[in-house]
Amino acid sequence: QVQLAESGGGLVQAGGSLRLSCAASGSIFSINSMGWYRQAPGKQRELVATITRGGSTNYADSVKGRFTISTENAKNTVYLQMSSLTPDDTAVYYCNAWVRSGILNPHSEYWGQGTQVTVSS
Repeated sequence: QVQLAESGGGLVQAGGSLRLSCAASGSIFSINSMGWYRQAPGKQRELVATITRGGSTNYADSVKGRFTISTENAKNTVYLQMSSLTPDDTAVYYCNAWVRSGILNPHSEYWGQGTQVTVSS
């Protein structure tokens, strides 16, 4: 099994910054990609940003230029640096990872429990 532990959420004023962290642990042979998704009240979960093992990144248009995703591969950790936050960024942020638990195993998808980010106006 694989566990994803998120941290770094909280309450911040509009225009402020936060950094989210997510550490993967457990039966990990390799990680293909990690990322962040978010879900605001009454809305569907949406992609925020992803990063592959090779370092390729993908961002939602709404966060381009404001958010930066990065990884520390040796620690199986992904970060999301968020700046110029607006109330529209308020959501529960979920960590996501595609993990292979063994050399013969396929990649499986895992989710963290989520961390709340609230941006006040």
